[in-house]
Amino acid sequence: MASHLLRYLRCAFFFLLLLQLSLASPTPNPNEDCYCFPGESCWPTPAQWAEFNRTVDGRLIATTPIGSVCHVDNPWTGYNVTECNALRANWDFPHTHYESSSSVMAGLYANQSCDPFLGPASRCIVGTYVQYAVRAESAADIQQTLAFTRAHHIRIVVRNTGHDYLGKSTGAGAVAIWTHHLKTIDFLDEYRSPSYRGPAVRVGAGVQIFEANAAASRRNLTVVGGNCRSVGLAGGYSQGGGHGQLVSRHGLAADQVLEWEVVTATGDHLVATPHNRHADLYWALAGGGGGTYAVVLAMTSRAHRELPTAAATLAFAAPAAANHSAALAALAAYNTVVDLFFNSTLGPLLDARGAAIWELTAAGFSATPLTLPGGTQPQLQRLLDPMLAALTRLRVPYTYSIAAFPTFYTSFETMSPDVNISAYNLGGRLLPRRLLDSDPAILVDRFRSILASGAVLSGVSVNASRELPRNTPPNAVNPAWRDAAIDLVIGTAYSETNTTLNTLNQQLITDTLLPPLEELTPGGGAYLNEADAHQPDWQHVFYGENYAQLCSIKRRYDPEGIFYARTAVGSES
Repeated sequence: MASHLLRYLRCAFFFLLLLQLSLASPTPNPNEDCYCFPGESCWPTPAQWAEFNRTVDGRLIATTPIGSVCHVDNPWTGYNVTECNALRANWDFPHTHYESSSSVMAGLYANQSCDPFLGPASRCIVGTYVQYAVRAESAADIQQTLAFTRAHHIRIVVRNTGHDYLGKSTGAGAVAIWTHHLKTIDFLDEYRSPSYRGPAVRVGAGVQIFEANAAASRRNLTVVGGNCRSVGLAGGYSQGGGHGQLVSRHGLAADQVLEWEVVTATGDHLVATPHNRHADLYWALAGGGGGTYAVVLAMTSRAHRELPTAAATLAFAAPAAANHSAALAALAAYNTVVDLFFNSTLGPLLDARGAAIWELTAAGFSATPLTLPGGTQPQLQRLLDPMLAALTRLRVPYTYSIAAFPTFYTSFETMSPDVNISAYNLGGRLLPRRLLDSDPAILVDRFRSILASGAVLSGVSVNASRELPRNTPPNAVNPAWRDAAIDLVIGTAYSETNTTLNTLNQQLITDTLLPPLEELTPGGGAYLNEADAHQPDWQHVFYGENYAQLCSIKRRYDPEGIFYARTAVGSES
């Protein structure tokens, strides 16, 4: 009981705020601490919304759910079967959602408010989508939005691409600060600070990884970005840590950040660096999670010289055989090769500053890709030869390709296909390198148990533990990243139409599939961007020993708790 209470007392400012309210008002209105909601008397009038729109130069967008074309009874658009079919066909593509001011990629958090996969007669309401979004193009737009929502006590949401899988980028009755159109990219030949001197890039909050990659390549530079190219570089990606194929060589995305330009909850427009009076905010934003301390306008990060890169893809399927004895033999051969990947291939690849993006399902194994930035094709080939020899010796059919590229960018563009949105219920765990070195058989055995439940496993394997350049400022990245070899994501089937099934499949992750991995990693963590929103003790699992300090910084820059996002620092209040 004591530990349960402590978990909810870590951000004590909420309770102090309640105390202040009770002292100031002997007979408080029981609803005055709730946000104002559409339809209530406190909700702004059309004239007030129009006046607010004028202050942001016409950039206020009232939400029209993109699924409305699939519904007969809605107040926005007419039912259009052709447009509905096109929307369904493109639903899994990220651009369908990041080009919208309201749509979210994690369909669970839309709550079937206006679901294109339900029948034409089903409901179409704003529901859990934001009510409005402000297409922010300046600090002034954000300041005006914060002033208006504070004055009318309306919930605020920070939204960029809608890529978040824990529901952070939407909210019922909310106004979104939509940063997606802050697209400036500027390069500095030499950034100078007490901790770094070298090339850098300043990106607006809306710049996506594919845009940053392309711009850097034209200058013979690289930036640390994710494998999913449509994610916003300065958004929850870098603010949450940020993994990718360059991490084993340069560190996590959060490790690259030199400064943050932000607007705080009180409307202050400032720059936070490791060396000014806002160093605490710099520290929190670099790995302590997005959407809760301030609204990021832009981020300046290290840029790195391009480097030749070797990359490979490998896939082989689980066996299907005509008779029982043949099936058993084929399965044993298949399992031997899977074991070999975790036993003796992955560790040496990480030691060589390589990375692996892989997937393991009941149907088979695939790595797309295995990357060695700064390495040669023969070097990568030697690392993979034992696994390829075992595939040949055990007669397990496979597909394989390997190539040398003049730059990391050409490697990434060739070997890393576009990634669609994840149509799964998700959970995650950071698995330390010691599991690969001490007894990988136990780890793989747990993997097979998870697969037997019908789930799938996706892994990003990088080495974020290597010693960073001297004078690299500390940051709030979850310490569990520093000895991790695998960021593991567990996925169970997601239904577009059956919410009960989704609830059960998510509960399966929380109650059954994650605990055996947690047992292997006592006191460990999970990547806060790819995890279970129902994770018990998420404060420690997502933020580690940093949580109390992050709460203190949250109180300093957001004293009224204006910024809220599920599982973000302070959200238990």
